[in-house]
Amino acid sequence: MTTALKILILDDEPKMGRILSRILKREGHDVSASSDPNEILGKIHDSPVDLAITDLKMPGMDGLEFMRQARKIQPNLDVIMMTAFATAETAVETMKEGAFDYLIKPFPNEEMIMVVSRVAERRRLRDENRRLKERLSDRFNHEQIISVSHNMREVMKRVGKVSVSEVSVLLRGESGTGKEILATAIHENSSRSENVLIRINCGALPESLLESELFGHIKGAFTGAVETRKGLFEEAHGGSIFLDEIGEISPALQVKLLRVLQSGEFQRVGDTQTLHADVRIIAATHRDLEKMIQQGEFRSDLYYRLNVVPIMIPPLRDRPEDIPALIDHFLMRIRENSNKTIQLARTAFDRLTAYDWPGNIRELENAIQHARVMCEEDIIQVTDLPVVIQITLPDPLGNQKPGENSHHIDNQLTLDEIEKKALIDALNAVNYNHTRAAQRLGITRRMLGSRLDKYNLPRKITDRVVESISIPDSRLKDKS
Repeated sequence: MTTALKILILDDEPKMGRILSRILKREGHDVSASSDPNEILGKIHDSPVDLAITDLKMPGMDGLEFMRQARKIQPNLDVIMMTAFATAETAVETMKEGAFDYLIKPFPNEEMIMVVSRVAERRRLRDENRRLKERLSDRFNHEQIISVSHNMREVMKRVGKVSVSEVSVLLRGESGTGKEILATAIHENSSRSENVLIRINCGALPESLLESELFGHIKGAFTGAVETRKGLFEEAHGGSIFLDEIGEISPALQVKLLRVLQSGEFQRVGDTQTLHADVRIIAATHRDLEKMIQQGEFRSDLYYRLNVVPIMIPPLRDRPEDIPALIDHFLMRIRENSNKTIQLARTAFDRLTAYDWPGNIRELENAIQHARVMCEEDIIQVTDLPVVIQITLPDPLGNQKPGENSHHIDNQLTLDEIEKKALIDALNAVNYNHTRAAQRLGITRRMLGSRLDKYNLPRKITDRVVESISIPDSRLKDKS
């Protein structure tokens, strides 16, 4: 069910406002219309509004100026712009100003309904993420746990259950999925939260140095050991220790770590005295430990000690619903740190959500930071994103498999050729059922028909294009 929105419509033609109000009210939205921009601005000032739909060309205050004034009152207001006088320049200016979408009059009713539905879905995800953060804040008190997807909610339920116990936890998942954040959440919600959580990346240090870091050393134990030093296990007594990239430690060090897990006992490097530490172990790895056991690279007894409660964190490509919420979160942090209203152009947003994020959340955060540095204004455009994301297109059929890269643009193709390919592939996939093809492409049937006419493509299955155009070809071939 579509989320109901509070919508205000501004058009100097009252009849247009009445028609749109009637259409959107039937969809369950709270709608009011006016031809007076000051009246609409007053309503925005009096109470929060989800969406404003405005004409571009109006006497007195035009649509762009209205949007600027409205955003001063409510910075997060979504705006849809309408115009009967469409040019490439006005379209670019409108989107650069931060409009959610741009519709050319006359447009079919279903096109407006579809665009408003996209606004509603984005707001639903934002609200759901905010509510989830509020529920989690009482338990985990960690603002970076961002998720609205079902599979991450299941992860968080598991984190909640294991946090109140004393068992060892093994976090599994690709690099950049947020294992350290979850380890922090587990510690902060445990009975050890008043004591220290110490973190160490086991893959970042050579074996000899890692052993000294974990267990400490006595003076003279090796060259450079000029004084006795405590190890991290001693420092973490009464608290927790997070061993990231546990799969990187050597077999010799695995034996010593196993002893700590079994009895809490260890010795400093170069010492014969046995020490004891009460420490909870939270480990993490992106490696296949089961395969490493088969190959003799990882001890099975250590594995079973660590793997009391395994938690698998899904990669970002398997939870695309979380991407908009994460984007909002990272943009909000930039706004808070810079005191600037940073917006994201819709085309840039589409590229970010089309990309499969092999580096997961860490790569997404870096991409937003990169875009912030590169953008010359306060609106992030596609050209401000990292190059690998700029050349990524969404799969028009929605067939992308988990872990599979999105389509990439052949630098010899024109935009018209790419659009033509998407039309042919969608029609062939559904045996020329125009309704289903339009749904796959995210457009209306009327829009589909106009594009078929534009490219002189057949409308019937008897005249269908048998072989679809392939992006890897150096040039597209016209099959008509």
